[in-house]
Amino acid sequence: MTPALVLDYAAVVVFAATGALAASRAQLDIVGFFFLAGLTAVGGGTVRDLLLDRNPVFWIADPTHLGLAAAVAVLVFFTAHLFESRLKLLIWLDAAALAIAVAAGVAVARETDQSVTIVLVMGVLTGTLGGLARDVVANEVPLILKQGELYATAALAGAGAAVTAATIIDSPLAAPVACVIVTFALRAGSLAFGWRLPVYRSRPPRA
Repeated sequence: MTPALVLDYAAVVVFAATGALAASRAQLDIVGFFFLAGLTAVGGGTVRDLLLDRNPVFWIADPTHLGLAAAVAVLVFFTAHLFESRLKLLIWLDAAALAIAVAAGVAVARETDQSVTIVLVMGVLTGTLGGLARDVVANEVPLILKQGELYATAALAGAGAAVTAATIIDSPLAAPVACVIVTFALRAGSLAFGWRLPVYRSRPPRA
């Protein structure tokens, strides 16, 4: 089992949990849970594979990904009510899923011998698009667009850390570990300590 496949499995599980939690907050039925969990779980990886011309797309080649997402949807359907704040849990699980999915995107792009620029882009897309689709469908403000929060920036930094680690450390674990640590640390810092990017503030026009 390749590192990219392991990371894809992990990202599918954690992202599916966030999609199912979004479905619970929207009070959807079990079909809604399946849909949001599956969309969130495979959304980013699907776009990645289509852009990289990987045929077939990862979850078509290995439907286990869909089975995992469905199992997580069922689990959350019966347990979500046990959590005092499903939104808080969703946001922190999303941070973990972001870190894992960015590493998965980087690993897949590197396996297909892409340039550094494409590796970075695929890492960011894999990490962010599933959550973006989840939030849009659930009629929430996408986390990636929350004012000033480190989200896409954390993903890009993590992808850069993966590329750097792979260059200087001769170990297959160096890139994914560096990516997960950097991405999660920045996203967690934004959530816990209020780390922010500068926000554009318009000024009234001068006479």
